[in-house]
Amino acid sequence: MSDLAGFEYVDLPDAWFDEREARFEPLAVQLRAVNDLVIRSEVDDAAAAAALEHLRAAAALLAGAGEAEPGAAGVRFNASGRASNWGNAAVGRRNAVAPPLVTEHGEDGVVRARLTLGAAYEGPPGHVHGGVSALLLDHLMGETASQFRRFTATGTLTLRYVGPLPLGEVELAGRIVAEEGRKIRVHASISGGRGVAVEADGLFIVPRGEPVVPGVPAEQR
Repeated sequence: MSDLAGFEYVDLPDAWFDEREARFEPLAVQLRAVNDLVIRSEVDDAAAAAALEHLRAAAALLAGAGEAEPGAAGVRFNASGRASNWGNAAVGRRNAVAPPLVTEHGEDGVVRARLTLGAAYEGPPGHVHGGVSALLLDHLMGETASQFRRFTATGTLTLRYVGPLPLGEVELAGRIVAEEGRKIRVHASISGGRGVAVEADGLFIVPRGEPVVPGVPAEQR
């Protein structure tokens, strides 16, 4: 079985993706706000109980009459490259766990992202959890390696924790440093108010037998 079997080509228009993102992304945004408040709130028992009832009612509405799909969300993509990467833990627009990370691919070849990490991503008091930094760097580096023109999978990821990363606004940057056949090497970093906190070097692999360009099924290449 392919390591990327969860990627599924679908013959659907961009509007299909647009409609579902417009319907469910606001829910994910609100859930992130609720999660942050659950961590920080000091309301009394009555207010907490009332909030819980609202959340139970919301869960029942979203479950519907069996409309929630079972299992992993996977990724569907169409011929124009639109993809339903909604469950992704780093960038999922329908995933309240994701910050979410939004990347920008510069003409200089550097992939960048700027985002704010609050209480939900805390490790040491007042600072970002080291595993969250690793998650975000892994995703950004994967996008850097793929450049949205080929599938890539993480082979190795080496992290050097330079210093603590304060909660708040952080910035990531990654670039390809070498390519050899199916192997792509990427260097990246994540920075905060005290400068670079984590540096990373990764080896990314283009799996054999997979479409080179996301959005174009193998039989159409």
